[in-house]
Amino acid sequence: MPNLENLRKQAKLVLRWHRERYYPVAAQIRAFVPRFQHLSDPEILAASFKLTDAQELVARQQGFESWQALKTGSSAMPDQADQTRPKAVITATAAELFVTDIKASCDFFTQMLGFSIVFVYGEPPFYAQVKRDRGLLNLKHMDAPVIDPQLRDRESLLSADMGVDTAEEIKQLYLEFQTAGVSFFQTLRKEPWGAKTFIVKDPDGNLLLFAGPAD
Repeated sequence: MPNLENLRKQAKLVLRWHRERYYPVAAQIRAFVPRFQHLSDPEILAASFKLTDAQELVARQQGFESWQALKTGSSAMPDQADQTRPKAVITATAAELFVTDIKASCDFFTQMLGFSIVFVYGEPPFYAQVKRDRGLLNLKHMDAPVIDPQLRDRESLLSADMGVDTAEEIKQLYLEFQTAGVSFFQTLRKEPWGAKTFIVKDPDGNLLLFAGPAD
């Protein structure tokens, strides 16, 4: 376990992240501080959060039920609680796209692809997340391309792979994007393995595959 002074600094960092509305810290708070476990990210960042809350988070991350227990080392989290606690379930994944302009990218996904903005972070913005239904995409600002554009296009290197449940839905989605004037890297086609797919290229050249059953 890290020494107590480092843990104090860690708690203060968590508190600062909350005050600065740094979105990734909301997931940590929800996971380790019980009174926040039913709140959404925006609700957590808008709620009162004190140094004692940050210390509780750090203590629980280290396996203790309170900051005082961590300091004394005498009251570890009960073994029975570990035995009865349900297994963690991953309920969402998000692809990471590298973009040169956060606003322009958000505009593309909301206006052309029907996504909504989950959050935009930074001034000027350098990180954002957009979603459509259960599909999540993180947008990270970069000044230069991370992948060679010619290599990406030649090898069809995908940045994200999203799916729908039925053949009718993949056709509907394709027609929706077509009506919106989306530029396709690959038009709708049936693959040898039995799926129907199409690929959209975003303004930064990221290749986004959409797939569904062929029949």
